[in-house]
Amino acid sequence: MKNKISILLVAFILSLGFTACTDDDNFRFQAQEEVDQITFLNEFLPEYVLSEETAGNNAERFIWATPDFGVQTQINYFLETSQDGLFEEDVEVVTTSVENNVSVSIGDMLSIANDKGISADQLVDEEENPIFDENDEPVFNNEGELFFRLRADIGDGAENSPEAISETVTLNVRVLLAGEEDETPGPTGDCEFDQLWMVGAGVPDAGWGWDSPVQLLCTGDNLYSGNVLFSPANDGNFRFFTNADEQWDSPSFNFPYFVDEGFTIDPIFQDAEDGDNNFQFIGEEGVYFLEIDFANQTITVGPEQVEGNCDLDQLWLVGAGVPDAGWGWDSPVQLPCTGDNVYSGDVNFSPDNDGNFRFFTNADEQWSSPSFNFPYFVDEGFTIDPLFQDAEDGDNNFQFIGDAGTYFLTVDMENKVITLD
Repeated sequence: MKNKISILLVAFILSLGFTACTDDDNFRFQAQEEVDQITFLNEFLPEYVLSEETAGNNAERFIWATPDFGVQTQINYFLETSQDGLFEEDVEVVTTSVENNVSVSIGDMLSIANDKGISADQLVDEEENPIFDENDEPVFNNEGELFFRLRADIGDGAENSPEAISETVTLNVRVLLAGEEDETPGPTGDCEFDQLWMVGAGVPDAGWGWDSPVQLLCTGDNLYSGNVLFSPANDGNFRFFTNADEQWDSPSFNFPYFVDEGFTIDPIFQDAEDGDNNFQFIGEEGVYFLEIDFANQTITVGPEQVEGNCDLDQLWLVGAGVPDAGWGWDSPVQLPCTGDNVYSGDVNFSPDNDGNFRFFTNADEQWSSPSFNFPYFVDEGFTIDPLFQDAEDGDNNFQFIGDAGTYFLTVDMENKVITLD
């Protein structure tokens, strides 16, 4: 009898242990029921011009702040569209992401517009006859509105999974008609191309590759200009290209092209006399203001220009997150003043080696220079691009958490925003 009681007692204890383990295995965390609404951080254009010829180009990059679900877990984001903007029965997922941004191409928008009947096709009646107005002009439905919203969840789609939803964004679109040209001007001028691209050893921020070509914007009618870092090292050669997407297949302009067109070329450049007759920079390494004037047929180089009214001529970026600089002062990355209290420019970012960096005000003072870390901008009330976060290291530096590549960084001290495009 004593042995039977002992056996029963052991079995009872084991059953308790099994039950406890089973309960532990079924443990689930509970997210908070009330979740913050998703807030978009980017500003949208007044109109998006769509065409098949530009379908591969990026139309818009949606950027948002991370909603608070009350738990530390991966968040799934769904950019959605709805033909009527009500998001009831006709919801379509445009793209998904686990990052805080997604890009939508012109082709994506064009497809959504076509589904709504917004196209370059002439309207027809019920019998497929073309429709004309009172002036005998063809009638089109090539303008309209597209509706987008962002939905986020942390579950597997179950009914009780918490989610956050943004406000609906309405974007105005216009599909180009046959033979119609996009007359949307460049940044501040009317040029054949929105920009030129520079690649080669003579522009070390680019080098002979396409990871970070140097952009020269259209800044006036048939005029391209901007501050460029030039170097005579490694032959100092480079060339101008018209389309970064096509890379080596892009049409390009070498030194003889401008000579044959009758340009007066700054003597700091000469024919490299290499296999492609590239440009060769023969001056001292430094940042210069380059101007290519197709109207007056001149290429000139002058001192670096400050293009705005700021407290500082520029900011300097140093750290692993900006690999062109690293944690040293041999090649700090410059962010020039480009507007009133605005600093902006192309910067090569990387998440490698923690992806951390900091802003400094004076490269000559190096580590003694006043600097701005992540909490500084937070305390000042800045809205900061979600591709940056507090590194939470000894200096609370910035940490870049996006995909490695070249981004257009803007630090707007006036409107208190830091954005990446």
